[in-house]
Amino acid sequence: MTSKIKVDNINKVSDDSNIIKKCGTTTTIGSGASNPIVVDGSTVTIGRCGGTVALASGASQTGFGRTGTVDWQTGSIKTGTFTAANGEGYFVNTSGGVSTANLPAGSAGAIVAFSDYTRTFSTNNLTINANGSEKIGGIASNLVLSVNGQALTLVYVDGTEGWINVQNAEDTEEPSAFICASVSGSCNTLTTVGDFKIAKFVGPGNFTVNSGGGPLAVVDYMIVAGGGGGGSGNGGGAGGGGGGWRASAGTSSGSYSAGPGPLTSGVSAVPVTPQAYSIVVGGGGAGGPGSGDGNTGTPGVASSALGISSAGGGGGGGSNSSRNGASGGSGGGSSKGPSTGGSGNTPSVSPSQGNPGGNSTASPPTNDGSGGGGAGDQGETITWSNNRGGNGGVGVTSTISNTPTGYAGGGGANSEVGGVGGTGGVHNTGGTPSPSAGPSSPRTPGFGGGLGQSGTGCAPVPNSSTGGATNTGGGGGGIDAAAPYSAPNGGSGIVIIRYKFQ
Repeated sequence: MTSKIKVDNINKVSDDSNIIKKCGTTTTIGSGASNPIVVDGSTVTIGRCGGTVALASGASQTGFGRTGTVDWQTGSIKTGTFTAANGEGYFVNTSGGVSTANLPAGSAGAIVAFSDYTRTFSTNNLTINANGSEKIGGIASNLVLSVNGQALTLVYVDGTEGWINVQNAEDTEEPSAFICASVSGSCNTLTTVGDFKIAKFVGPGNFTVNSGGGPLAVVDYMIVAGGGGGGSGNGGGAGGGGGGWRASAGTSSGSYSAGPGPLTSGVSAVPVTPQAYSIVVGGGGAGGPGSGDGNTGTPGVASSALGISSAGGGGGGGSNSSRNGASGGSGGGSSKGPSTGGSGNTPSVSPSQGNPGGNSTASPPTNDGSGGGGAGDQGETITWSNNRGGNGGVGVTSTISNTPTGYAGGGGANSEVGGVGGTGGVHNTGGTPSPSAGPSSPRTPGFGGGLGQSGTGCAPVPNSSTGGATNTGGGGGGIDAAAPYSAPNGGSGIVIIRYKFQ
C-alpha cells in the first residue's frame, strides 16, 4: 500500500502564513511579497504583478529560445564604426558620413537588426562586415545597405549560409512629402494650377512652408530685381538696364518654360523645410532728373528669396559729365559718346543674371544714347551713323506664372528718334533714322524695357518715354530733353515660387 500525506495548506511556524496553499484548482507556492509560483490547471505563473523574475548570476536558460525579435537600442544611436551584439537592433545615423557595423561571431539562432535613422543610406551607405570568414546570405563578402529608410534583420543559421536576412524593409512613408505653404504681404497671391501652387510676390512678404519633407519638398523660382531708371539729357539720355533675372530650370515640375537654357542650365530647384522665408521685391530705379544738361538714372533695387538675390538694373547714362551707364543685374546704356555702358551680371553669378548696356562711340562724337542691357542680350551700341537712340537688350519670356510673360528687358535710349525697349524674347527696331524723312515708325514698349523718346529735330517735346512695366524689372526709357523733363523710372521686380502640392 502506497503511503500518502494529504493536506490543503502548509504554513510557516513563525507567523502561520501560507507556504503552499490549495484553493480549488489553483496551488500557490510562496507567500507575502515574495515572487510566487502559481499552478492553475495547465498554466504555470512565475512572479507577481509588478514584480521581476530574474535568473541568478551565472545561470543560463534553456528551452525558451528567442521570439525572433531584437531589443532596439534607442538610447544609443550609432555612427561611424561599431560592433553589434546578439539580440540587439541598432538605429544608424549616416547623415554625417558612412558607417560600418561589425557582426558578432555567429551562433545558431543569433539575431541582429539595423535601421536607417536619418534616411540617408543612399548618400552615405551602411556596410555590414561578417565576423572573420563567416558568410552573409551564403557569400563571404560584406553587405552594403544603400536605400534610404532601409531596415534589415539577420539571423545566423549555420556555417553553410551564415547570416540570413529574414526581414528587409524600406521606409516609404514621407511625412507630408508634398509642400503645404502660405503667403503673406499685401497683394501677394497663391493660386492653383493643376497639381501646382504658384506664389506670386509683387511686394515684400513671407513664403511660409507649414509642412513638407523629403525629395518632393522642393520649389522652382524666378527672382527679378527692379530695373534701372532711364537717363535724361539734351541730346542723349540712355536706357536703364533690366533688373537681374535668376531662375531655376523648372525640371522639378517640368510643366513650364523657365526661360532660355543658358540662363537656367544646371540650376536646380531649392529644397525647403517648414519655416518662414522672407521675400524682398526690389523697386525700380528713378529716372534721371530733368535738371541742367541731363542726369544718370538711379539703379534698381535688388530682389531676394530663398537665400538667392538678384541685383537691381543699372541706371541709364545722362548727357552731363556722368555719361557712362551704371552697372547692375543688367547695365544701363551710355549717353552722348564717347561713353561706356554699365557692366551686367554685377555682382557676378553663374549662370549670368544679365548683360551690359550699349556703348556710345566717338567716331565722330554722337549725341545719341545707347540701349540698356536686358536679361537676354546686351543693349544696342550706337554710333554717329545710327542717328537714333539704341534699342534695349531683350528680356526673357517665362511661363512660371502659367502665362508667357516677358521680364527684365533693357530700356530704349533717346535721340531725335527713340530706341525701343527690349521685349521678352525678340528684338524691336527703332524709328526712322531722320525726322526729315517723316514721322518715326510705330513702336510699342517691350515687355520689360521702356520706350525711348522720339523728338522732332533737336527741339524737346513733352516727355513721351515710358518706364519699365510694373513687376517686370524692365529698364526705364531714356529721354531727349533737359529741364523740366525727367526720364521715366525702371519697373519694379517680382518673385514667383512654384511647387507641387499633390
